[in-house]
Amino acid sequence: MTTTSPTRTPVRATRALATLLLVLTVFGPISMDLYLPALPALTTELGSATSLAQLTVTACLVGLAAGQLIAGPLSDRFGRRTPALAGVIAYVIVSALCAISPTMETLIAARLLQGLAGGVGIVIAQAAGRDVYDGGRLIRFYGRLTVTGGLAAVVGPLIGGALTAVLDWRGLFLVLAVIGAAILAWVAVGLPETLPSADRTSDGFTGLRRDLRLLLSDRRFVGAVVAQGFAYAALFAYLSGATYVLQGVYGLTPQGYALAFGLNSAGFMVAGYLAGRASERSLGGTLTVGLGLAGLGAAGLLVAGLVRVPLPIVIAGLFLLAVGTAVTSPPSTTMALAGYPQIAGTASSLLGAARFAFGGVAAPLVGVAGSLSILPLGLVTTASIALAAATVLLHTRRGASTAPGHPLPLATKGTRTCAE
Repeated sequence: MTTTSPTRTPVRATRALATLLLVLTVFGPISMDLYLPALPALTTELGSATSLAQLTVTACLVGLAAGQLIAGPLSDRFGRRTPALAGVIAYVIVSALCAISPTMETLIAARLLQGLAGGVGIVIAQAAGRDVYDGGRLIRFYGRLTVTGGLAAVVGPLIGGALTAVLDWRGLFLVLAVIGAAILAWVAVGLPETLPSADRTSDGFTGLRRDLRLLLSDRRFVGAVVAQGFAYAALFAYLSGATYVLQGVYGLTPQGYALAFGLNSAGFMVAGYLAGRASERSLGGTLTVGLGLAGLGAAGLLVAGLVRVPLPIVIAGLFLLAVGTAVTSPPSTTMALAGYPQIAGTASSLLGAARFAFGGVAAPLVGVAGSLSILPLGLVTTASIALAAATVLLHTRRGASTAPGHPLPLATKGTRTCAE
């Protein structure tokens, strides 16, 4: 059935608040990527194997997934501001611990904790956005989230490559701690509570189980979450493996690697923005276009793994993969979250956890053949996009069955659908 929440005075959706929410999506993804240009040097200094070093990426991804699963339901119960402050404080501390890690095993453990803290910002940004936006403004906001969060993931190596000219990998983690401290100060003074106490969940684990049953019984929600998870698996495989491909196979310097990513950064930004606009007209059509572009890029990388191709073809494949993923994110996020305004934190946590959990599985697979082979990257990205496309066909097409009482795609704030 559908119930209406008590009357509330909503937080005004100002430009300053929107900017802060966008910034909250940054420190999780940038944690994963800023140090990637220094990953080969880190591997050598700590005397580790390439596959073990890539577990530092996987640990962060797993932490980002788990952190969102924890923070989402907590934010539905206790509000958005307190979990946000706690997450950023923890992030600053753990980033400093990463910088002083003496062994690869210690660094992997610290990266897991860093991911846990970073996941809080992502889920709070998505849930708080659902608190203050609806309709077309919500879709456009998720488009901007895609640009900001994904851009951080792509620009991270660009910044890291520039910083490696003056800093080692330990210095890069100290930079992350400084970034976290700046965000903490901004959250402390600029983030209001967007979820009033009257609208919070209050029935503990019983309510959480009910909400999870509601979400997981909705075929459209599950399809959007799983499809986005597979798309991000391809993206994170590319982020994990591209540093070895471009530096190890094609001999680029860290700075050259960073410049190659500059093209992807621009493409990701433009594609995410345009996808947010296009999704207002057609969620399914925009999602299909994104998967098609990502599929072309993945296929190009697969060809590069089978036969030697010039560097521009590899860069073009990486570009299309990044752009396609950017295009898929606004429509799939809207499909997953727009119908659940009262449990936006829980819904957002499942969506975010899928992104990083799938990515955590995919990232280490690109290193199974060592640092001098492109083939695993091509196989992982192609398989991931193919599975994303299959999921869309099976679960999110028009007419697919959904849970009883599934809300309209752009339900307004103040309603909640409950499974009986």
